[in-house]
Amino acid sequence: MGISSARESLSLALNNRFLPNLEYLLQGSILDSAVEHLMHRLKGLCDNVDTSPEPFHDLEVCMSLRQANSNQPLLLRVRRALGRDAPFQMRYLGQPEVDIRRPTLVRSCMDCACTNGILDFLSEMGFRLEFEYIAKGYMFRKGRMKITVSKLFKIVPGKQQDMANEAISQSYIVELSVVAPTGQENVGEEMRVFAEQLKPLVQLDKIDYKRLGNLP
Repeated sequence: MGISSARESLSLALNNRFLPNLEYLLQGSILDSAVEHLMHRLKGLCDNVDTSPEPFHDLEVCMSLRQANSNQPLLLRVRRALGRDAPFQMRYLGQPEVDIRRPTLVRSCMDCACTNGILDFLSEMGFRLEFEYIAKGYMFRKGRMKITVSKLFKIVPGKQQDMANEAISQSYIVELSVVAPTGQENVGEEMRVFAEQLKPLVQLDKIDYKRLGNLP
């Protein structure tokens, strides 16, 4: 495919909203003592039932850039796999939209693979470190839905590979998400139906982070 035809294809995709640029999201948590029951439930419900779920062990870094005309900084997340050779992943997430008529939280997103110099590049552009953590867990898939069960760990200098005693909490974060083009509102209903099948082990809900930020 030539450059001109590639540009035409991209333009067509943008104009017709073919690009997956919205993330539909439900989140919850489950205690360490109950996570094995959830794993068995997911193995029975998801597509990769004949194989083990895909494990991940990643470092995630959030970088921010102050903007002159906005009170909200620009946030970019960079994730890299620990213990295996894989491209760095950079992600932009917009402000979440919480609508009582929608069964899920919705936010704009954009993902791209990067070289291992991306953090240095962002620092040179003026980005600053907001926070970082290690996420270790498993990923399941059900059609276009992605389900992750993650344990979060603190960053200890010199101990990124051995975080067994540095867990942030005694629970796992459970996320159900779909990245889809604008206008596919039926995605939320599919996710709601799937989330119902995980009860009462875990309650997946749309979390309004703005309200959480206002709590005393």
